[in-house]
Amino acid sequence: MGRLIKLENPPRINGYASVVGKREHEGPLSADFDVHDKSEKFGMDTWEKAESEMQRMALNLALSKAKLSPDALGAIFAGDLQNQCVGSVYASENFHTPYFGLYGACSTFAESIMLSALFVSAGYFDICGAVTSSHFCAAERQYRFPLEYGGQRAPTAQRTVTGAGAMVIGGGNTGVKITEVMPGRVVDKGINDVNNMGAAMAPAAIDTIESYFNESGKSPTEFDLILTGDLGAEGHSITLEYLQKRGLDIAAVYSDCGLMIFNRKTQDMHSGGSGCGCSASVVCGNIMKRFEKGTLHDILYIATGALMSPSSLQQGLSIPGIAHLVRLEA
Repeated sequence: MGRLIKLENPPRINGYASVVGKREHEGPLSADFDVHDKSEKFGMDTWEKAESEMQRMALNLALSKAKLSPDALGAIFAGDLQNQCVGSVYASENFHTPYFGLYGACSTFAESIMLSALFVSAGYFDICGAVTSSHFCAAERQYRFPLEYGGQRAPTAQRTVTGAGAMVIGGGNTGVKITEVMPGRVVDKGINDVNNMGAAMAPAAIDTIESYFNESGKSPTEFDLILTGDLGAEGHSITLEYLQKRGLDIAAVYSDCGLMIFNRKTQDMHSGGSGCGCSASVVCGNIMKRFEKGTLHDILYIATGALMSPSSLQQGLSIPGIAHLVRLEA
């Protein structure tokens, strides 16, 4: 049995919203985000609380766009980069609805969309919320060093995005459809350099993309866009080169959220963006607005994640990767 799941009753994206920080708003996609905060605190007194507030704001705004109240939610599928996903826990507690905490690292938003779509398509819930976030300052002091340390960043390093994305997924006759999903599998090639997550995640992206085209029988040219998130410059080039060597050329339609969200030259972002909030804010900002404008009709969104923890890094263990695929159609 294959990994590709074709949804018999494709649910739709009823509402979506993106919330970002200062540097993300200063990037090339600034006009596509719904809310930004130059202080990156969002009215809170800690970075961790600010991340929870970003999720709350994003989901409330997505519900508002869908003309729905929080009571309409059958469940929330949410995740972040904080230990035990506590950012999502505190964000979800005031919605008083069933909560599923997810950890797929940077792949979490595709995972939350996938699970929401499967539950809605199967009829278990009428409406679900898919929410994901990350915060640069919270992630840095959890995974690397205190911000005051001012350590030198390697050229292959990516900057964790301060951002959140939310989708309200349900039925209806309007809105972008979620027609296919492909769960990722853990792929570990022995990379243990925390400053090169693109190389750690690229093998999983390659595995999922190659598996999708093998199972579906489709061609990359049938899609307007094949979007990974977020491999950055290093992982993007590895994925593209390897797939070309395998006879699968996606270059004409391939982009990566980590390369889209920042201007790497003027903003000095090394290999690009990363973090749960990277692809979440790009998809709920730029990508969904391009669907609205009619410039996108059919895309593959493959979110990639580096499955590590602070203790696994301290012990020098390898960084396994994963990549979940979601097909979005107008």
